[in-house]
This record gives sequence, C-alpha cells and structure tokens, in this order.
Amino acid sequence: MARELRVNYIGGPTALVEIAGWRFLTDPTFDPGGTEYPTAAYTLRKTQSPAVAVGDLGSIDAVLLSHDHHFDNLDNAGRRLLADVPVTYTTIAGAERLGGGARGLASWASTSHPSSSSGVVTVTAVPARHGPAGGDRGPVLGFVVEGEGRRVYFSGDTVWFDGIEEITRRFRPDVALLNLGAAMVAAAGPHHLTFTAAEGVELARRWPATPIVPLHFEGWQHFTEGRADIENAFRAAGLEKRVRWLTPGTAGTFE
Repeated sequence: MARELRVNYIGGPTALVEIAGWRFLTDPTFDPGGTEYPTAAYTLRKTQSPAVAVGDLGSIDAVLLSHDHHFDNLDNAGRRLLADVPVTYTTIAGAERLGGGARGLASWASTSHPSSSSGVVTVTAVPARHGPAGGDRGPVLGFVVEGEGRRVYFSGDTVWFDGIEEITRRFRPDVALLNLGAAMVAAAGPHHLTFTAAEGVELARRWPATPIVPLHFEGWQHFTEGRADIENAFRAAGLEKRVRWLTPGTAGTFE
C-alpha cells in the first residue's frame, strides 16, 4: 500500500494527489459553476461546479499552485482555502503576492519532507510557459512530486516549449496530470495558452509507460478543445489506451 498513488479529479485544474502519505492539491478552484471573473481585458466564466466541496476534502498537506494570477487556476474559494493549508508551493512572484504559507520556487528547485515510511517526499518545481514565446501570460510552474518509489507530474498551465523537452529528459513519471483544453482568451490573440491535445500526444510519446490524466479541459468557457478532441487526437495516434479518464469526485488508483 505504501507505493499506491491516488488521484481524485475535482474539476478544471484541480485534483487531489495522494502519494507517500502526503495529500497534495493542485490549482484550487472551488467556486460554483456560473461564476464570472471580469478583468480589464476579458471576463472568464466558470461553467461547472467542483465535484468535491472544500469541506469534504479532509486535511491537505500542501498546495501545488502553478500560478496565482488567473482565476481559472486560483478562484475565490480556492484562495480562501490556502489559509488552512500548511504550505503552498508556487512561483516566486506568486508567493510574494500571497504571503502567509506560500513558498516561492524557481524552476528546478526542490524541497523535501518526511514521508509516511520514514523516507522523504520531494517536490520539484519544473518549467512552464503560459503561451507563445514573447507572449506568455506571466510566470508559471509545473511540479514533479516523488515519494516511496512513485512519481507524479503536474503540468500547470503550459504549452509545449524547450522547458517541456528538458522535463521529459530528466523524469519518467508514473502519472502525468496535464492541463489541456487549449485555452484561449482574446487578449492573447490567436494563441493557445495551455496544452493542445496534439501536445498531450507528444508528451505521451516521450513517456511511453506513463498514464496521461487530462485536467483543465472542461468547466471553463475559454477552452477551445474538450474531451472529444483529446480522445480523437490520442485515437488517431494509436495511443487511446494511454489516457486515464477519472470520474470527477472519485479517486483513481495507480498501482
């Protein structure tokens, strides 16, 4: 049981990852569906409520926050949750804005904690780029968590770029949680800001033994690709068996 890895998909970019006795929450978004988030340049619209309420999460050891400055990765209820979590790992700029238990990490920086079996759980911040070269949407991170012989990758909001190439050279995860959806907003022009289905296929090819768990492909209006697009892309590549679709609110186990 020590090597069991569990992932509960909650909605959007939010998942509860249980590894080596630790419980990590990715990009917390817990506002109800129908909430709107106006900004000076555009309005984000949430279309689905989370599958698990904040009060039903149980204790959280740490949050893996790819970035704090977009509501579809940290909404109002998610922001309030941070006050009850011992540590939030995020970008250096994000930690300065958030304060409290936020800890900023640079790309490739690692931090370790005791695991449930007298070993360690290590969190490594890895590169991400939230849009095209020269037009990204601010600093973002992904994360690799390792413990008791298991390893999970959470992409955060990123597109394919040379930093992803370097991640694939350094790590071979047991599970890859990918923010897909090919998100687009008018302020960024005709550029996707998160992985496309085709980029998800490319990552699956680089990690031929790693299950791909789609996140952040539904629940928000600004996604341009949904589940059908992801399924079609992986099927066309002959990799449809590599995708692990998780039922929202129900933990999936990765032996």
